Amino acid sequence: MCGIVGWANLKKDIKPYYNIVEEMRDTLAFRGPDSYGIKVYDNAILGHRRLAIVDPTGGFQPMDKYLGDRKYTIVYNGELYNTEVVRRDLLDKGYTFNSYSDTEVLLTSYIEYGQDCVNKIDGIYAFAIWDDYKKELFLVRDPLGVKPLFYSFKDDSLIFGSEIKALLKHPNVDSIVDKEGILEMMAISPQRSLGSGIFKDIKEVPPAYCLTYNENGIKLRQYWELEAKEHTEDLGQTTNHLRELLVDAIERQLVSDVPVCTFLSGGLDSSFISYIAAKAFERDGKEKLNTFSIDYTDNEKYFKANEFQPNSDAYWVVKMADYIKSNHHNVILDNTTLANYLKEATLASDLPLMADIDSSLYLFSKEVRKHATVALSGECADEVFGGYPWYTKDYENIEMFPWQDSLNHRKNILAKSLKDLPIEEYAKQMCQDSIKKVPKVKGESKRDERMRELTYLNLKWFMITLLNRKDRMTMANSLEGRVPYADKTLVEYAYNIPADMKLLHGREKGLLRESMRTLLPDEIIDRKKSPYPKTHNPIYTKAVCKMLNDIAQNPNAKLFQIVDKEAVINMINTQGRSFTKPWFGQLMTGPQVIAYLIQLETWLNEYNVKLDI
Repeated sequence: MCGIVGWANLKKDIKPYYNIVEEMRDTLAFRGPDSYGIKVYDNAILGHRRLAIVDPTGGFQPMDKYLGDRKYTIVYNGELYNTEVVRRDLLDKGYTFNSYSDTEVLLTSYIEYGQDCVNKIDGIYAFAIWDDYKKELFLVRDPLGVKPLFYSFKDDSLIFGSEIKALLKHPNVDSIVDKEGILEMMAISPQRSLGSGIFKDIKEVPPAYCLTYNENGIKLRQYWELEAKEHTEDLGQTTNHLRELLVDAIERQLVSDVPVCTFLSGGLDSSFISYIAAKAFERDGKEKLNTFSIDYTDNEKYFKANEFQPNSDAYWVVKMADYIKSNHHNVILDNTTLANYLKEATLASDLPLMADIDSSLYLFSKEVRKHATVALSGECADEVFGGYPWYTKDYENIEMFPWQDSLNHRKNILAKSLKDLPIEEYAKQMCQDSIKKVPKVKGESKRDERMRELTYLNLKWFMITLLNRKDRMTMANSLEGRVPYADKTLVEYAYNIPADMKLLHGREKGLLRESMRTLLPDEIIDRKKSPYPKTHNPIYTKAVCKMLNDIAQNPNAKLFQIVDKEAVINMINTQGRSFTKPWFGQLMTGPQVIAYLIQLETWLNEYNVKLDI
């Protein structure tokens, strides 16, 4: 993967200011430590930082290509998984190639098909193409939002970048957060609504959208959406078809010229990816697959089983690593370090996200990067195949995001000056607006309608939040994270599988389990879902309580512009137990809420956030 940035202005010559784009580009050095480049035109400047995965010598960017006297330039972050299919099509049309990189294939596809190239490619990507003849900039983000892309349009300038920090380096972009940004932060975070960049001047290109900037201004267009169809296959056909799609998605994402590994928790999702990867390595005569798991110091001593985490991963990881004969690495994180890295995680994401669930992935990725450059992991299976508790509930109507049951608690900790913020109304409106867009089949059962609604909400909200976290924490350590369960073809197919089949035998991910049964041990297949591992060590709780207490004692703390100081002190005194609902999802409880407030204070300070409320 890589980092991309750029600036276009059709009203003036910006060539003399290329150093601004260089500064923007170099804020993303960690996304691309292998090489960097810049392309300067009168009205556009494109910058790139490269993490070389395929064709290390031939994929330098920004990349130019000519058709006659017309020149096109691309900066691109991502991977195409159908590169050779598209390349053969273009070769048949008479095009030639100077490299075997997917970058050149993508740019050539645009030259041939124009903006319709988005319908020819399959992968995870965010890219920008400048057509100097037409004086037009074209930005695209992949269908499910695996790769990020932010922009700002102000004073006739379109400024874009892979991350918010790059845009904030431009003098046109200020770190102002207005009332809507605060609503996003306090009502629905760590989610963000479609297109929101939290900062007043910053937007995000939504997943499956492209943006065109030319003499007519900017235009956003959605190029892909889920399509509701009747599912006509029986259970046996569906199980086999699903297995084929899963294997294909995983094997296509193993393509790389640098070392590839997998994350392995011993759960269903990561176990299947690791199994298929190990078999592919063996078939292709490669060395043993490296697999990685995460744990915390003394976690076996302090682990507390609950409804969502019935057991720890350790036993299952060993069983699965032995089964596939991988070269396994168990990364054990220190709890004090975990707390100290909340700042690094916030700087990586440019926003408060998911507390120590961020810092743990940051530290884990840092260790994995010593052994590999690409890592496949099991995110998104729960969203696509019904893996969460809310999928099995019987809803009359869905009024609110089922993973967010903390609205009253969120409102209660607001600073007195913000008590009138419509927290509940805003969150519910976001949910209802999405439900209105859910593609459905006329006449299907109420149960299937609810399954579509839950799946749609998960894909558009919960999953994107996890993908944001995944991208920022891995790329902050120059590690490319790939997520086979977020394969577009797989998601399109799964969306139309009826609820009773998807939740086969009344179990979460029942069909997914059945599709893997002949390949994985029954113990792994039947293991109850367990979410991302978090620490239960009191050393961590003590550390974050001290950090938040230091903030509470600081007369210059910015946190109390947003949250009530008395509520924070109460939270410290109760070690987070005064906030009795998860802030988000299933894991952000107690010390994790305290850690989130630490991230919020860090963000307000490090980004010099100016509140306009």
